[in-house]
Amino acid sequence: MENKFKFYAIKLSIICLIIFILQNILSGFTDLFILNSQTYWEIWRFLTAIFLHGSLIHLVYNLFALLLFGSIVERFIGGKRFLIVFFASGILANIISAIFYPSSLGASGAIFGVIGTLVFIRPTMAVFAFGLPMPMFLAGILWMAGDLLGAYGFLVGNPIDNTGNIAHLTGMLVGLIFGIFFRNWKRDEKRYRIELDENSVRKWEDNYLR
Repeated sequence: MENKFKFYAIKLSIICLIIFILQNILSGFTDLFILNSQTYWEIWRFLTAIFLHGSLIHLVYNLFALLLFGSIVERFIGGKRFLIVFFASGILANIISAIFYPSSLGASGAIFGVIGTLVFIRPTMAVFAFGLPMPMFLAGILWMAGDLLGAYGFLVGNPIDNTGNIAHLTGMLVGLIFGIFFRNWKRDEKRYRIELDENSVRKWEDNYLR
C-alpha cells in the first residue's frame, strides 16, 4: 500500500550514522562528497552532502530531529511523499547554502523541510521546544526567527556561530510549500473518498445480486 509506514526516517538515520563513521575512519572520504564552491558543478554532491556531518554533536541533533519529526510526517503523508520532502528540501538547501558558505554538509536543510511541512499539516500538534510545550506552528515560527537572526548576523559579517542558518531557512521554506500542498491534498482526499457502510452493501446485494 502507498501509505504503509516504511520507517524511512530510521533508515535515513542509519545511513547518516554509517557515513559519519566512514568520515572518521577513511581519510579524504568527506572531501569526495562535500559541496563547496570548487565542486558546485558536480551536481551529485547536492545529494551526497546531505548525509555528511561535521561533528558528533551535529549528527546527534540532526538524527534526533529526523527520527522524531520525520516519523510523524511519514505517518501523516506517507513514505513516498516524506522522501520527496526530505530530498527536495535538502538538495535545494545545499544549492543555496553553497553560494553563501565555504562548504555545505549535513541533513539540517532536509530536516527543516520536514519541520516546515509538519507546521502546515499539523499546526496545533503539541511539541516540546525551547524548554517549553507549545503548538507546532509556534515552534516553527521561533525556529525560523532564530535562523533569520543568525542569517542576518552572517550576512553583515557578525556571525553568532557556524550554524548554516541560510540552509535551515531554505529547507523550511521548501517544507512550508510542500505543507500547503499536502494539507490541501489530504482535504481533497477526504472530500472524494467513497465510504460504504455494511447495511448499504447488503442492500445493494439484495437488489442486484439475487
